[in-house]
Amino acid sequence: MLVIASRGSQLALWQARWVETKLAALGHDCRIEIVKTTGDRITDVPLAQVGGKGLFTKEIEEALLDGRADLAVHSLKDLPTELPEGLALAAVPEREDARDAVVGKRLADLAPGARVGTSSLRRAAQLRKLRPDVEIESVRGNLDTRLRKLAEGRYDAILLAAAGLKRLGWEDRIAEILPVGAMCSAVGQGALAIEARPGGAGWEACRPLDHLPTRAAVTAERGLLAALGGGCQVPIGAHATVEEGSLHLIAIVASPDGSELIRGEAQGDMSDAEAVGRKLGADLLARGAKEILDAVYG
Repeated sequence: MLVIASRGSQLALWQARWVETKLAALGHDCRIEIVKTTGDRITDVPLAQVGGKGLFTKEIEEALLDGRADLAVHSLKDLPTELPEGLALAAVPEREDARDAVVGKRLADLAPGARVGTSSLRRAAQLRKLRPDVEIESVRGNLDTRLRKLAEGRYDAILLAAAGLKRLGWEDRIAEILPVGAMCSAVGQGALAIEARPGGAGWEACRPLDHLPTRAAVTAERGLLAALGGGCQVPIGAHATVEEGSLHLIAIVASPDGSELIRGEAQGDMSDAEAVGRKLGADLLARGAKEILDAVYG
């Protein structure tokens, strides 16, 4: 019996059950163990103010390391670029839509002064470029909680990951999906990460679920993030695609107030994914991202 560690939110459990179903089809018996993380406990403060990496993964990784779980299912965007010693990415299944969605009203239909909810500095910084006349307000909580707050009239629109809405069958609530050129996605957005102890039972069971083009894409994005040394306090976006073995990566680094935004692109072979990401990260640093990062981190 393989134990799958997961957060307890509706979306996290959907993701864990999806992996459980895939493993069952391969002949493995599994059960899901819910683990409460630091990020789950802090619901009244914007994540950027909490700081630190691994807010939604640390306790789950502890369960893996001490043997209470054989594998863990994360939203890849929550997973720090450096994993604890003794753990690694066993599989990255094929990615869902990586883009951001607007729920409520389309951006063009929002009146000046409209209230738009997001808990992401990355989304907020880019939204200030697209619609500098709207009011951006923090919205925390699980996906269903945020949608409820929108329904209660606290916001005119909210920005969310399209993947979560699609996975939970709520695609009809999407007013607009934003192109990556206008709203660059978070590193790893739309992808799942299956983390396990290399060589363990969970590791061996999950290897067939790995999707090589998706792994290459997110490896490039995570390579860029590692090169920038960025955490959740800085708006960093990256989105990679793979076609016929060729990888294309776009990325942005923005100041939190959105006044400065540096974009870059890179291409390369999918086998060199991390190097492509790190090279673009170095390029962005040389073109002004270093000053933005230094100003944020003091």
